[in-house]
Amino acid sequence: MKHVAIDLGSRESQVCIREADGTILEESKQPTKRLVELVKKWDEPRRVILETCSEAFRIADAARAANHEVRVVPATLVRSLNVGARGIKTDRRDARALSEASCRIDLPSVHIPSAASRELKSISGAREELVESRTKLINNVRGWMRTQLWRLRSGGAESFHKRVRAHAEMLSTKLPEHVERMLQVIEVLTTQIRAADAQVQRFAKTDAVCVALQTVPGVGSITAVRFRAALDDVSRFNSAHAVESYLGLTPGENSSSERQRRTGITKAGSTAVRRMLVQAAWSAIRRAPNEPMVKWSMRISERRGKFIGVIALARKIVGIMFAIWRDGTIYQPSRSAAIA
Repeated sequence: MKHVAIDLGSRESQVCIREADGTILEESKQPTKRLVELVKKWDEPRRVILETCSEAFRIADAARAANHEVRVVPATLVRSLNVGARGIKTDRRDARALSEASCRIDLPSVHIPSAASRELKSISGAREELVESRTKLINNVRGWMRTQLWRLRSGGAESFHKRVRAHAEMLSTKLPEHVERMLQVIEVLTTQIRAADAQVQRFAKTDAVCVALQTVPGVGSITAVRFRAALDDVSRFNSAHAVESYLGLTPGENSSSERQRRTGITKAGSTAVRRMLVQAAWSAIRRAPNEPMVKWSMRISERRGKFIGVIALARKIVGIMFAIWRDGTIYQPSRSAAIA
């Protein structure tokens, strides 16, 4: 089998093709946008090696559709494969190093997410960018208001622009042009965020997995969709502990020789998913205080502090969601305190 390493770039990519014995057959620069057609032209199955980047999964999909073996190598691993060795890094050297390593060993590959999973991640990420942009603008306007000694009545972010304008009208004050400009953008962002929420909710209502996940207290449509997109294929995890570790919710350790030291959670994996799960835990504490799993987390909070209790509850919610998806069931309160 021939080994094809592709060092991907936004415009051009370096391709290095070797025989199984390591002999270089071909080296060339190819336009990245034409790689999809290139992998289809190869008449025999090959092993295609890529490094994780924005373009990698699109090329991986095309290569797998053409019956090639695909290895998407983690970016954290490529340095150990002599990529960029001795401070010399070029596209040609990188492609050569990856193809040479593939001839010697079966390189590990990250999970290649499905097109549906990538689409859900993109939708969720776009929504979060809108929310973050609105939050920054609101904080900017609030900073200006403090210089004017203004205090608004309480309310949500959706009504912020209305409350600022109403307060200015009450004081018979005209808002400065730059503040009004920010309020207009906040109003537009709020409309777009509502549309993004509606898009996520439409999917969550029609997808059987998301419907089942939302039976867990504290888990809404946004958390369910994020969780579904992150795992993609539940069968690739052997246990709930594996999922908890994958999402960075398990304690870390920094021990050596006779020294043993436990650290906080590892924070591996997706920060956005982990943040959603912690928010789900807070929501469950506020809205379902009598649930067995919430009472269990409260006992931990009494012993070790509120934040550790919340993280423990988020980790338990992950285990419950994994079991629901794996078994095709719904949330059962009587079992929630028993699932680790």
